[in-house]
Amino acid sequence: MARIMPMAASSIRPSLSSLRFCRFCVSHCSSRKFASFHLGTAVPQMQSFGVKASKLLREKGSNFSIGAVSMAHASTATTQENVLDWVKQDKRRMLHVVYRVGDLDRTIKFYTECLGMKLLRKRDVPEERYTNAFLGYGPEDSHFVIELTYNYGIDKYDIGLAFGHFGIAVEDVAKSVELIKAKGGKVTREPGPVKGGNTVIAFIEDPDGYKFELLERGPTPEPLCQVMLRVGDLDRAINFYQKAYGMELLRTRDNPEYKYTIAMLGYGPEDKSAVMELTYNYGVSEYDKGNAYAQIAIGTDDVYKTAEAIRLGGGKITREPGPLPGISTKIVACQDPDGWKAVFVDNIDFLKELE
Repeated sequence: MARIMPMAASSIRPSLSSLRFCRFCVSHCSSRKFASFHLGTAVPQMQSFGVKASKLLREKGSNFSIGAVSMAHASTATTQENVLDWVKQDKRRMLHVVYRVGDLDRTIKFYTECLGMKLLRKRDVPEERYTNAFLGYGPEDSHFVIELTYNYGIDKYDIGLAFGHFGIAVEDVAKSVELIKAKGGKVTREPGPVKGGNTVIAFIEDPDGYKFELLERGPTPEPLCQVMLRVGDLDRAINFYQKAYGMELLRTRDNPEYKYTIAMLGYGPEDKSAVMELTYNYGVSEYDKGNAYAQIAIGTDDVYKTAEAIRLGGGKITREPGPLPGISTKIVACQDPDGWKAVFVDNIDFLKELE
């Protein structure tokens, strides 16, 4: 029986979700001290000004204060509108999905032999005690890919109940399932039409227990086509992904017989690009996320404006926007209202990394 290692902060280090924040903390804390210093020294002046100001307002009436407040509100509203409009114009694309595995070579073998992926690159970081492997159906500069993380000495993770599955589009589900079985893969749902529809699907599990849905489709430029996550409030999630992440709501489907609703969101149509499939199960508002799935990475032209939009949309910034120590790639890390993590990566910096 595999031993589960304790989840100490130093032991789990995926490439983007385990970043050190020291540089940010120094600058952030320094700026707070600076602000506190000036506010403290300004108090006596503000008190003396307050007597004169109150007299002036009594003489001039209240129009001054009302006008000032109205101007401030108008300015704030304009700024928010500009940021949210910019999100719609930003050149965004789902870059990769990050998650942890217990045996990197075993998983690479399964993905290449059973799922037909290519190993695009590997990087080992011994000082941080982790290794990454990037796999997919095409180059990273134009395709959505998988980033596997192996942390030294940890061979098992808890996937939890919140993560759903990844989706892969294939031309013949039945043939794909035969191949997977021949290679020793685990099939959890035999090929057949999806409940309430005509699309032929099947479900399989990789060696770590991650589920993959095989969807029968014609030729597509993006075979790795879905990431399904469960959320506790679908309307809230849709609103956030549209506003903060700039995704388009492609479609929704309610299935009252099985008590769930799904929403498909992304940066392009489902048959040509990767999408997020958010699932709401009737009456379930919280899930156990485990410690296996990490996050998605999304390209952006401006991580600083992206951070503003995330805040306006109700998300939580977990790493302030700025360059990463050592490689200078600018990122911003965040969580959506359900706690799902995402990292936005500067588009130009990302391409430089690939070089």
